[in-house]
Amino acid sequence: MIELKGITKIYGTKKTATTALSGLNLSVRKGEIFGVIGHSGAGKSTLIRCINLLERPTEGEVWVGGVELTRLGKRELQQQRRKIGMIFQHFNLLSSATVYDNIAFPLTLIGTPKAAIAEKVNELLALVGLEEHRHKYPAQLSGGQKQRVGIARALASDPDVLLCDEATSALDPQTTDSILKLLLDINQRFQLTILLITHEMHVIQSICDRVAVIHEGGIVEQGPVTEVFLKPKHGVTREFIHRGAAGDEGIRLPSSVPPPAWSRLVKITFLGAKTYESVLSQVVRETGVNFAILQGTISTIKDTPYGQLTVSFEGDDDRVERTLSLLRERDLDVEVIES
Repeated sequence: MIELKGITKIYGTKKTATTALSGLNLSVRKGEIFGVIGHSGAGKSTLIRCINLLERPTEGEVWVGGVELTRLGKRELQQQRRKIGMIFQHFNLLSSATVYDNIAFPLTLIGTPKAAIAEKVNELLALVGLEEHRHKYPAQLSGGQKQRVGIARALASDPDVLLCDEATSALDPQTTDSILKLLLDINQRFQLTILLITHEMHVIQSICDRVAVIHEGGIVEQGPVTEVFLKPKHGVTREFIHRGAAGDEGIRLPSSVPPPAWSRLVKITFLGAKTYESVLSQVVRETGVNFAILQGTISTIKDTPYGQLTVSFEGDDDRVERTLSLLRERDLDVEVIES
């Protein structure tokens, strides 16, 4: 649905040139929720604005729905942009227009008949849960309600793609979760392709199917969220995950406590149904090793459960090795942290 090929964006002249994106490649499949995560200044906003050509790339190709946008004339580009909805961090609502008129605005611009506008706006008001607020102005709304107006407005022209530019970063955690649930519902109900950028791993973990990590204008890691989240390869990815996961910075014992005489310190990752199975206890009963759980968590990535345990195994080296082998045979990811 979205294909970026060799995208480079340079601002300024030769002497003051700043490279925001450098040879970036990215592919988003139809109907998926794809997340792009990165620090401030990494190139996230430039990337998303290049997709609808609010920023024109210095080099490269932008394909959306099988159409190469950078080759289009002004009129053709305007028509293609109607298929790309966009929601913003700071809502970008018309302060002097009601909720109803804000949602109707894209349809009014293209001369849609009033009856058709009313039908569509009423449908969208119901979708985002704002029927009772149709006559209010943005100043009378909460942040979450403003973003719901922004989402409804972005959907007014029945787009094929929805771009979300830090859509939840100005919201409190509870409101963020409600907006993410709404976006997930929209994706599942209409099979709408959603690309969102964020600096929050929680957003990626909650609703995304795949993720790309952007750093210094390039993609340093990408793949299914379960794979990237549970087996990060790049330092920037690990930083985001550790910052978002309490207690995942390693085992720290007080200086007054002597270090335990463990044979192996191991991180075990469970995914899917195995998260709730007694695999560990079954294996240690078979091998006869002792163990202690030093850290543990159970959570979900979108709708996939996962668990991670940091475990110390004590006993004969051969038995410990047998334990690790049996755990791997049961499709668990086993990482030896320390011998």
